[in-house]
Amino acid sequence: MAHYAIGDIQGCRAELCELLALIGFSPATDRLWLTGDLVNRGPDSLGVLREVHALGGAAQTVLGNHDLHLLTVAAGHRLSHRDDTIAQILAAPDRDELLEWLARQPLAIAESNMLMVHAGVLPQWSAARVLALAGEVETVLASTDREPFLRVLYGDDPHAWRDDLEGFDRLRAIVNALTRLRFCTSDGRMEFREKRGAAHAPPGFAPWFLHEPRRSASSLVICGHWSTLGLVLAPNVLMLDSGCLWGGPLTAMRLSDRRVYQVPSHAQVTPAPRE
Repeated sequence: MAHYAIGDIQGCRAELCELLALIGFSPATDRLWLTGDLVNRGPDSLGVLREVHALGGAAQTVLGNHDLHLLTVAAGHRLSHRDDTIAQILAAPDRDELLEWLARQPLAIAESNMLMVHAGVLPQWSAARVLALAGEVETVLASTDREPFLRVLYGDDPHAWRDDLEGFDRLRAIVNALTRLRFCTSDGRMEFREKRGAAHAPPGFAPWFLHEPRRSASSLVICGHWSTLGLVLAPNVLMLDSGCLWGGPLTAMRLSDRRVYQVPSHAQVTPAPRE
């Protein structure tokens, strides 16, 4: 049995299928972790959702910011952006089944000293703390409070984490950290406007994974989201979004030995901003 992780797919179904064929993935014997952002901007978001859903328990994904955007648009609380590619999902006959399945996916998964989130982890959060906080959001998304929460999900406030945050402000801060984080301060203040690499850190901020001490550093954090960094393979951080949507490869890693597998992008899009 092999255990793989794949970076952000974002609607690139053809590349996903090629990558699964390359690694010889078998749902009967292998396991797959996905770093979130299954959908949006790529050409076949509906196909990706159907492919992953069909894998059943062999595949586990965390929610990314684009996945939550889909849920928010589907609930009628936001309009689609000009570059969104989620219309096919919203019009699909299996729309309700797929959206309900997506809404019940976790924001964090931990196993054998590995922690997977979509974007990052605030420096003061341990892996156990991440799971507990993610669980607070997951409980709401699986309940009748989902719609009220999605209505107020968007927004950068609160900019900083505090343990005494309450209500939807607390849940929004958790979601923002786990699905949007790039730069932060050591005490948990987040900055969301800058999307380029570490050299462009705003004054007083640093990439979340470079803060010392970082309480999650004892775990191997697997994530995606920050495509402008490319593939980052550090001792305790694996960032697997290699920018397939922007013309980079789609990346899988076999977690037992960190062997990397890649397939080229089919994308014909404007390149993402680089350093």
